[in-house]
Amino acid sequence: MVQAKTHFNTIEEYAAVDPGDLPEGRYELVDGVIVEMGAESLQNIDIASFLFSVLLQFVPYTLIHRGTEIQVESASVTSRQPDLVVLAMETRSAMQRDQRALITLTMPAPALVVEVVSPGGDTSDNYQRDYIRKRQEYAARGIPEYWLIDPDRAVVMVLRLDGSVYKTTEFRGAEPIISPTFPDLQLTAEQILNAGL
Repeated sequence: MVQAKTHFNTIEEYAAVDPGDLPEGRYELVDGVIVEMGAESLQNIDIASFLFSVLLQFVPYTLIHRGTEIQVESASVTSRQPDLVVLAMETRSAMQRDQRALITLTMPAPALVVEVVSPGGDTSDNYQRDYIRKRQEYAARGIPEYWLIDPDRAVVMVLRLDGSVYKTTEFRGAEPIISPTFPDLQLTAEQILNAGL
C-alpha cells in the first residue's frame, strides 16, 4: 500500500474533496490518511461480481454497491471500502445522489458488507486488517451482517452481530450458506469460492 500525503481531520473535510482529486482505483481512509489498496485480483472481482448477480434475486440493484465507502468508529478519521455492500433502504435514503458514495456515522448502517481477503498469513497486514480490525470496526458501526470470504483458506464466514460482537459461522465446500439477511439464499461456499472458474 502507498500512502497519500494529504491528512484529513474530519470526515466532512474528506467528503468535500472532489472525486477527481482522489486516487484512481481502490483506497481507504485510515487515521485521516488516504491509503491506496492497489489493484484487485481477478479472483476478488469475480467473487464480488458473482455475489452482486446472485443478490439481485433479493434486492434491487440500487441497494447493491461496489466502491461505496463506510465511515467506521475509530480513534481517528477512518472509512473502509468493502468489496460489496448491501444497503438498507434507510441507508440509501440518507445518501445524497449527487455526492460521493460515502456512508457517514450519521447515516443508518448498511444491511451487509462483504470482504474478500487478499492472500497473506496470520501476521500479514491483509489478515490483520480483514480478520481483526475490520471485524471490530464493523461491529462498532452496528453492521448486522459481515461476510468474510477467504479463498486461500477455502472458507466463507458469515458474521452475525450479537449485541456488540460478531458470532461467526464458517462454511466450506458444499455446505449451504446460511444468511440472516437472506434466509432464502441457495448458495454454497464452493460456488462463491469458485466464482469465475
